[in-house]
Amino acid sequence: MDARMRNLPTRYLQVDEIWTFVHKKRARVHKGDSPEIGDQWVYVAIDAETKLIPSFYVGKRFRPDTAAFLWDLYHRLANRVQLTTDGLNHYTVSVAECFGTDVDFAQLVKLFGDVENPNARYSPPRITEVISKVRSGDPDPDEISTSYVERQNLTMRMAMRRFTRLTNAFSKKLSHLKAAIALHFAYYNFCRVHSSLRITPAMEAGLTDHVWSINELLFQQHAI
Repeated sequence: MDARMRNLPTRYLQVDEIWTFVHKKRARVHKGDSPEIGDQWVYVAIDAETKLIPSFYVGKRFRPDTAAFLWDLYHRLANRVQLTTDGLNHYTVSVAECFGTDVDFAQLVKLFGDVENPNARYSPPRITEVISKVRSGDPDPDEISTSYVERQNLTMRMAMRRFTRLTNAFSKKLSHLKAAIALHFAYYNFCRVHSSLRITPAMEAGLTDHVWSINELLFQQHAI
């Protein structure tokens, strides 16, 4: 993917982060533990039209990690894009640092209400308000959305057992987590036929002309 995701003619990008952890959650991390242990965040960008995942990044939810993800994303694009993110404040500075003025950037901030029924504490909270904030450029209001990338978060949780909540299937090493995520996105982009596109995202984006098999995917990985 690193070799093929270059000069992408993307027009609309949506970005979000999904939480997971390595070995144990943040509340159980001790002073002498490895910095790899604890909470991890997966930054994901999705092309709203082709459903391609051009870039992803595993790290902390800190500004340097946000900037590293955005730099990688920026260098894979062939033209100016419209970018929509969630309300994470690191994006307001990092998008300007990485994209400069060559982007139409907006943030979609969702406000959630409290869970009224204690028996429903594992249910998603109720959205009370959605606020759209234009940060730079002239984004199309109809394309300011994070729906596709949020749906991709669900795809990740359903496809990778280690992302399932309240289980013991979590990653024990950071390297294992990164390998599983890379394999997931390679399969998603090149092998898995998208239900709405009827072809793979890589085919829709013009990166390949056929559905890859698992053997072809592994062969390409070893060839690179």
